[in-house]
Amino acid sequence: MTTAAVVTAHHLATEVGAEILRAGGNAVDAAIAANAVAGVVAPETCGVGGDLFALIHVPGTAVPAALNSSGWAGSNVDPQKVANEHGSMPLFGKDSITVPGCIAGWAALHERYATRPLETLLAPAERLAVDGFSVSEELAMALTGRFDEIIGQPIADELLPEGKAPVMGAVIRRPSLGRTLSGVALSGADSFYRGQPAADICAAVDHRITPADLADFNPEWVDPIGAELFGHIGWTIPPNSQGYLTLATLAILEELGRPTDPVDRWHLEIEAYRSLAWERNDVVTEPATRPKPLDWYLDRDRLARRARSIDPDQISIWPSHDEPPGGTTALSVWDPSGMGVTIIQSNFHGLGTTIGAGDSGFLLQNRGSSFVLDDGHPNQLHPRHRPLHTLSPSLWTKDGELAMLLTTRGGHQQPQVLSQIAAGLLMDNRTGTQMQNTYRWTTSTFEAGTGSNVIVEARTPQFLIDGLREKGHAITVGRDLESGWGPVALITSGPSAVADPRVAAASAIHLQ
Repeated sequence: MTTAAVVTAHHLATEVGAEILRAGGNAVDAAIAANAVAGVVAPETCGVGGDLFALIHVPGTAVPAALNSSGWAGSNVDPQKVANEHGSMPLFGKDSITVPGCIAGWAALHERYATRPLETLLAPAERLAVDGFSVSEELAMALTGRFDEIIGQPIADELLPEGKAPVMGAVIRRPSLGRTLSGVALSGADSFYRGQPAADICAAVDHRITPADLADFNPEWVDPIGAELFGHIGWTIPPNSQGYLTLATLAILEELGRPTDPVDRWHLEIEAYRSLAWERNDVVTEPATRPKPLDWYLDRDRLARRARSIDPDQISIWPSHDEPPGGTTALSVWDPSGMGVTIIQSNFHGLGTTIGAGDSGFLLQNRGSSFVLDDGHPNQLHPRHRPLHTLSPSLWTKDGELAMLLTTRGGHQQPQVLSQIAAGLLMDNRTGTQMQNTYRWTTSTFEAGTGSNVIVEARTPQFLIDGLREKGHAITVGRDLESGWGPVALITSGPSAVADPRVAAASAIHLQ
């Protein structure tokens, strides 16, 4: 009988999470250890230079705990200077770097829930960093694609040994990151936010981020937001996360019912998301500038009205941009006690800014690119403000017990993928294996006044593509398994974990 399960985007992270559980650690212990390993072996997705969100279910509690460990802009950012130099918020570069929240997030999780010393949990990641690991196909492609941005920095000595991008299967070592992890293991988060890594971060961004910005940063335990859906309660992180879009999309689908025709079903799924997403950039902000009361985001009367605005026969235009696949890792752990945790942790775009933190061995995120420069906008760039965040974890309960952990990478597409998976599981009673292997759609065009431009995986049946085009959707056919549309970290009750086939390194382990 399965008693526990771990699913992550990299088999080495999954194996370490399972090892921690076998040794008696709980779900949070395993998740911290797995996340640390992922940051070493998969820097194209995550790392200690990025942010972290987490949802934790503790048996006997009706509401999960929610952690927002997303960093803020530095005190010395100058919005006017950025506007004069770039015109709009740059996607990459020093102006896009915000304070990394990852390690502070580990510390907060560890303090509240862990049962094993931090030194024990970080030891596997430190060992892999020092001894070396095999380069995955994804990492090889990422380092090749952004070679010119990395070469010449101190971190290139480790990520680009001998001045060359490593091929898949090559062994690389990251001893500088190993030293950073060792400091955290021995001295806690202060070694990162007040020690040499902090100095290296400040220098890397020409002091846009100050020592005080790092020393003062603390993650926040926040109240999650939830919605009753299909006999379950779905939970997510409130804004500045866009996670509400997953639950709101599903609420609209529940309102519309379940059509039997697959074309009608896909049309309604796409339109349910589009009917909400056009307003996202104006309403997903940090609490200090949030323009709506928190209960507005999942208000069922509001969502019912939005459902009534959807035409079942053709696309609608509601009062675009294309993004590369998001650099994010999603992992879920369900332990024998029934505790569950889902963590999403990210550099944002692949390798983030590709700007390394000096000799500390890690790359810095470009999360600040989600700010805007318009005066008075809720997401306007300001010192010590946090930007709109795409990270969108979800945790599901039923009758007060853990029912599902569902999180994915994918940048702006995360709520789209999560709502498709959850709809199949909860509306159609499909299995996790079926949903991980089912073809998916995404859209990067969802702003006010835009039409429906949808990309579908190549395995999508032609009748679906033709039917959607008849309803007005512009359809582009992508690859067979789009790696950027996952990997979904899914554990359903049982617990039953299923790895996503879209990323070769993704894996799941069940413990007996």
